Amino acid sequence: MKIFKLTFLLLFLFLFFSVKAFAFTDPNHIDELDESDEIVPTSVKFSPDGKTMFHVGVNSTKLRQYSLSTGFDLSTASEETAEIDLSDAQGSPQDIAFNSDGTILFIIGTEALKDGIHQWNLNTPYDISDITATDGVFTDIEITSVNPRGFKFSNDGKKLFVVDQQSNGKVYEYELSTAYNLSGMVLSNTLSLGITVGRRQGIDFSSDGYKLFITNSATHGSNPVASKNFIREYSLSSPFNITNPTNNGDFQPGYAAKFKLTGLTFNNDGSKMFHTDFHNNDIHEYTLSCGFGVKTCTDPTNDKDDVASVEAQSNAAKQLIQHNTYPVLNRMEWLRRNSDRVSLTNQNIKFQFNNEILNSLSNSLIPLYFSEDNKTKSNYQNSNWSFWSEGSISIGKVGDNSNSSSKQINTSAITLGIDKKSENNMMRGIAFRFGNDDVDVGNLGSALDMSSFSLTFYESRPRGENRFIDHLIGASFINSDLINNSGSISTIGERSGEQLYGSLSLRDTFSNNKFNFTPKLKMNYGITHFAAYTETGATGLNLQFDDQYIGNVTSSLGTVLDNTYELEAGTFVPFFDFEYYADMSPSSKQTFSYASDGTAYTLKNINNSTHNIISSMGFDFISENGLSLMSKFTRDQAKSTKSDSFIVALDYKNSQRSFYTLSVQNFNTKLSHSNELNGFKINLDTHYNILKSDPDYGVYLKISNQR
Repeated sequence: MKIFKLTFLLLFLFLFFSVKAFAFTDPNHIDELDESDEIVPTSVKFSPDGKTMFHVGVNSTKLRQYSLSTGFDLSTASEETAEIDLSDAQGSPQDIAFNSDGTILFIIGTEALKDGIHQWNLNTPYDISDITATDGVFTDIEITSVNPRGFKFSNDGKKLFVVDQQSNGKVYEYELSTAYNLSGMVLSNTLSLGITVGRRQGIDFSSDGYKLFITNSATHGSNPVASKNFIREYSLSSPFNITNPTNNGDFQPGYAAKFKLTGLTFNNDGSKMFHTDFHNNDIHEYTLSCGFGVKTCTDPTNDKDDVASVEAQSNAAKQLIQHNTYPVLNRMEWLRRNSDRVSLTNQNIKFQFNNEILNSLSNSLIPLYFSEDNKTKSNYQNSNWSFWSEGSISIGKVGDNSNSSSKQINTSAITLGIDKKSENNMMRGIAFRFGNDDVDVGNLGSALDMSSFSLTFYESRPRGENRFIDHLIGASFINSDLINNSGSISTIGERSGEQLYGSLSLRDTFSNNKFNFTPKLKMNYGITHFAAYTETGATGLNLQFDDQYIGNVTSSLGTVLDNTYELEAGTFVPFFDFEYYADMSPSSKQTFSYASDGTAYTLKNINNSTHNIISSMGFDFISENGLSLMSKFTRDQAKSTKSDSFIVALDYKNSQRSFYTLSVQNFNTKLSHSNELNGFKINLDTHYNILKSDPDYGVYLKISNQR
């Protein structure tokens, strides 16, 4: 019992982390590109790789295309590679945009047919060399007294935002029924900027849509002093929603005494900012201390997907303890229901994994007793050890709330065990579990893929004829791959972890003939350590996560009902399991910072504490002719979460030379048959995905000479 006391002590170890110092700095001007032949430039945009640059101006009314040998680096810009004269379409082009794959070009302008947007279809993405101005299709914005200067699409292309320089500035939000299709667009929202100096010229958003940027410029013909030229940053309560934004302040460039800001854009991860100056006829390049940090760093604790990703890791750690204890407890319950069976070996499943590592591990670790050549009754009876296995799949969902996004959870696992019953009716054993948790976070593509290997030691001690104390202790080794998608850019990370866990269960069975009523009391406990890691993939948005410790204490009270029916074909044992489950775990916290500048944030009170109702129903069927079937369905229901898990195993041995197995794992069913006939061994395997609309199906046949 010393090792269990040690585990309890480890559970109540808490580490507190200090918050790092705030280190935000203003944008740093590093370069400029002279465009003196393009008088009054109004916009600059790039292809996603940053190696193609486009800009327009209101004087020459030309759209020009340049190539860069290094993405988003103005110092590597070469001569222009293509040019379009827009004068026949728009007398004053103001801003440029593309659809998500660069096959449609949009330009907004004034002083032409009417204020509006022209669009062109491009034969080659982000290449204007094969189109002419007259190819464009015009869409009237249709707003009274509008003077459009900049525009921007949301990431999904179903929202269009237009900034108007009239009346102290307004931003118009349009809904599009089809992504990037301007026909039938509907005005849905208007934001009054209330900027009383100069004119509103450019608009952009951060890649996740939580920040809005507006450029303000000195009016035409006025003295272009710095006080009239600035970039204003707003924080939004939800992505691409301009209702009640928070003004974070204004950034005033200082590269020249006199200038006029127009168009604005960023590189993919927001580590660089670019704007045009139509007084000095330049394009300017800045580096930012953190992604889209013009006035403030984006607060990831306000991003529902970022919060949900951290919660998903914490929740997965707690669920792992449950998933490790359930197979062992299922094993003990199976032994109670089938205590009169001669052989204690059950659920001899062959498993098929998508993961080749798990595939090879399962093949090498399944004991010799599971092979076809050893499926004899004498082997079962002569062995002092009993072997068992369990495969499971689980589907769950955690709903969204005001702080975090929803989470879709899929879990699959295989557990292999071996145990031995002593003369005093005590059972001791060891179990190995290989599991995988896939969690989809939000709607932008953020995800958690957690693989784990767990080792569990368990023991069942009798305290009377039908009363038992079951306890176990184990350790897990965890590896997680994480994707944090902020819309148009994503970061990735890899995180390792370790977990110690235990469970103590008290049960007492009351029997009446073949009907059993078993009340039970259980407590799970554990502690998980996730190592520090740093994201990669987006310089300005990469986050660095500190170590995290997650404590776990849960208790449950429930009962099991089962009955035994002796049929001509074999023994049928239906059962029902009901359990009230309370999570009493202490809260944990996660501290993380921007890798670029150390700006730190802390998510506190990550506890995921719940009160759950867990119900299961299933049956065992044991046939005298070699068939053994076990099936169990479980629903885990809380206020805003639910999880469904399904376990099935079939073992059929009709002779010493013929063997069938069926398994369900990760939504794949697999049926195998082996037979020996006249010295030849015949193996037939089939697999079928039960959930795909166009399912995968395969058949494998092998014939070998056994002589």
